[in-house]
Amino acid sequence: MKDPLKTELLAVALEAATLAGDLLRDGRPADLSVAATKTSPIDVVTEMDLAAEKLITTFLAERRPQDGLLGEEGASTVGSSGVRWVIDPIDGTVNYLYDLPSWAVSIAAEADGETLVGVVAAPMRGETYHAVLGAGAYCGERALRVRPAPSLGQALIGTGFGYLTERRAAQAEVLRSLLPEVRDIRRGGSAAIDLCDVACGRLDGYYERGLNPWDFAAGALIAREAGALTGGRPGAAASGELTVAAPAGLFEPLQQRLEALGAWHD
Repeated sequence: MKDPLKTELLAVALEAATLAGDLLRDGRPADLSVAATKTSPIDVVTEMDLAAEKLITTFLAERRPQDGLLGEEGASTVGSSGVRWVIDPIDGTVNYLYDLPSWAVSIAAEADGETLVGVVAAPMRGETYHAVLGAGAYCGERALRVRPAPSLGQALIGTGFGYLTERRAAQAEVLRSLLPEVRDIRRGGSAAIDLCDVACGRLDGYYERGLNPWDFAAGALIAREAGALTGGRPGAAASGELTVAAPAGLFEPLQQRLEALGAWHD
């Protein structure tokens, strides 16, 4: 990789994600509790979400003080460099609260509306995934590649659910129709990890409604650089309305079926 900006952004993102991951893994208190809620009583924030975001934003401000920031727990600055960091200090907070291993630190760097670098650190897996636009996706030093596309009926699909009652009810209806039409469904609890699992070939595809930019910015780049297609509704980019990721040949029928099922609305 010869682009000095991308090289620097990757190094910064990897260091920040490693520092935050170490803090979260080693500093998790035995009596961890909910510090606040957001969209509903089950959409939680812990003291460690706040601590990890503070660590990351402080680190980025020291290393790249002219950059902008967008963080899940409230960090937001415009910046003057044209680069914006999109940060999820704990993707999978409910898993983290319950001491389940599927949680991750997600950090992406964007410029001109395009994600240049993505890092997802999953400390309890002992894995850190990263990608640079145009330079491939990796887990550590291992290059990642999606699985060859199966038929929809043979596909293992990951998904997730929102925190609002009405949305969950609608998502359950989509799932009720889709489940008999695929190999099986997995719900891991971290969108960032699910997208990396598509990149690794541990899932054939993934979809979810209701994601925020910090949920998918890094993971979607990693999936794309490993050979997946990503998007939302037909002809649209991945967004809060709908995010879909799968290799070509599976992406299209999955996206079309989700469109028919109304997976993009509550």
